[in-house]
Amino acid sequence: MKKLPLGIQTFRKIIEDDYVYVDKTQHIYNLINGGSYYFLSRPRRFGKSLLLDTIGEAFSGDKELFKGLWIYDSDYDFKKHPVIRLDMSNIANETSDVLKKSLNGEVSRICQREGLEVYGESPSDLFKHLIEDLHDKYEQRVVVLIDEYDKPILDHIDDYEIAYGNRKVISGFYGILKSMDRYLRFTMLTGVSKFTKTSVFSQLNNLTDITMIEEYADICGIPIESLEEYFGEHIEEMKTMSKFSKYESISEEILAWYDGYSWNGDTRLLNPFGLLSFFNAKTFKSFWYSTGTPRFLIEMLRNKPEAYLELSNYEITESMTENFDIDTMEIVPLLFQTGYLTVKDVIHTMGEPICVLDIPNYEVRTAFSRQILAAFTKNSEVQTSNMQARIYRAFEEESIDVVLDILRGFFASIQYEIHMEAEAYYHSLFYALMNILEFDLPVEVSTSKGRVDAILELGDKVYIMELKYKDCPKDANDDEKRAIFDKAIAEAMEQIESRGYADKYLGSGKRVIKAALAFLGRDEIEMAVV
Repeated sequence: MKKLPLGIQTFRKIIEDDYVYVDKTQHIYNLINGGSYYFLSRPRRFGKSLLLDTIGEAFSGDKELFKGLWIYDSDYDFKKHPVIRLDMSNIANETSDVLKKSLNGEVSRICQREGLEVYGESPSDLFKHLIEDLHDKYEQRVVVLIDEYDKPILDHIDDYEIAYGNRKVISGFYGILKSMDRYLRFTMLTGVSKFTKTSVFSQLNNLTDITMIEEYADICGIPIESLEEYFGEHIEEMKTMSKFSKYESISEEILAWYDGYSWNGDTRLLNPFGLLSFFNAKTFKSFWYSTGTPRFLIEMLRNKPEAYLELSNYEITESMTENFDIDTMEIVPLLFQTGYLTVKDVIHTMGEPICVLDIPNYEVRTAFSRQILAAFTKNSEVQTSNMQARIYRAFEEESIDVVLDILRGFFASIQYEIHMEAEAYYHSLFYALMNILEFDLPVEVSTSKGRVDAILELGDKVYIMELKYKDCPKDANDDEKRAIFDKAIAEAMEQIESRGYADKYLGSGKRVIKAALAFLGRDEIEMAVV
C-alpha cells in the first residue's frame, strides 16, 4: 500500500519514496504544448505547489522520474531548461520595504547558486538580469514558476496601506516578465485570488487564466472517479476500523465530508488535504478548515451577518467570480476564491455563463458555521460545541422548552456592536446554529406554494419551521409583548398551514412537527409547535 503524501509538495520525493501520486501529467503536457503564460487560482492546500513542482521537474530533463505516468509515453521531449522557482509564502512581507529586501535576497541567492553575477538595485532589475543570464548560460529559454503570488497582499488585506504598498512592489516585479518573452519558455503563476483591473494583472496581462477553463477543471484536487483507483486500499483498511451511522458506506461519508469542489459545475473534486488527513488520522474532522480561515473574512461577515443566508445557490456571472481587489472587496467572490464556496452548476445563457455557487461539503458547512457563531457571540468554539450537543438532544426529545432556553441563551450572548433589529439577522444566525447540527437544513426551501424558512429532518421526525421577527416598543409591558408574540406566532403557523409546507411529508411515516418561532429582539423569543 502506497504511503500518503500528507504535506509533501515535492514531486521527486513522492515518486522516489513511493507515495500516492494522482497523475496530472496529461494536463502538464497540454499546458506546455498549448501556450507559454498561465495563471491558476485555487484555494490554499489544494495542490498548487505540487503542480508547479511537477512542471519544474518536467523541464528538468529527467524522463525516468515520470515512468508509469501519462506523460512518459507521450511525445514530450523532456528537453532540459533552466527553472526559476519562487515561493512567495517564504518571502517576508511585513512592509513594502521588507518585501523589496526579501525579494532582492531571494533572487540574489538564486544568482549565487547558479554562479551568476548579482547586479541591479530593485527586485525587478535583479529578476530581469537573472532571466537573461540563465538564458545565456544554458542557451535555453527559461521557465519561471511563481507559487502563492498573491500572499504579500493577502497577508495584509485588512491593512490597506501595507497591502497597497506590497501590491505595487509585486506588480513591478511580475510585470518585468511581459518584456522578457524572447528569454522565456514557460511561465506560470498560482495563487488564491486574482487581483484584477488596476492591480497585478494590468501589468502582466499576457497570462492565460485557466482557473475556470473546462479542460483544466481537475488540474488540482482529487476527482471522485480516482478515489477508488488511488486510495482503494486505504478505504478497505478504514472499513475494518470505523463505524458509520449516517451513510451506507464509508465512501459515501468520505464524499459528504471532503467532496463537492468544482470549477465548472460538472467535474467533482475532493479536497486533497482533507482526504489525506482523514486517512492519516483515521477519523472524520474538519482538517482543511482548521489550517486557517482568514480573520478578515470572518470580520466581513460579522459586519454583514445576513450575507451568510445568501450563500446557498448564489448566482453570479463567471467574470464576477474574479472581481476582487484591495479597493473592491466583495464577500461572495472572496469566499469562492478562498474555497468556502464552489461552483455547483453553470447556467448557459445567450450572454455570459452564470455560476451557481454553494458551500462545497459537510466539513466547510459545519466548521464555517461554528466559527461564525463563536465570532458573533461571546461564546468560545468549545461553548458553541457544547450548545450543539444540548440542542441536538432537545430536538430529538421534542423538548421545546429546552430548545427555547438554549436559543434565548444563545441570542442573549450576541455581541452588542453587531446586533441588528432585522429579521434577516435572526434568520442567518439561526441557520448557522442549525448548520452545526447534523440536520438537513435547507434555507427557504421551495415548495409548490411558497418558501419555508427551514426544514429539519431528524430520524423519524421532521420539523417544519417558520421564523417571524416583530418590532417591539422598548417600553412595552408584558401584556403588550405577549400580544405581539401571539400575533407573530399565529402568522407563522398560518403560513405553514396555508402554503402546505408539510404536504410533501404526508404518508412518509415521519412525525411532522410544525414550529413557529417569534423574535422580538436578542433573548425575546417564543416558540409554538403543533
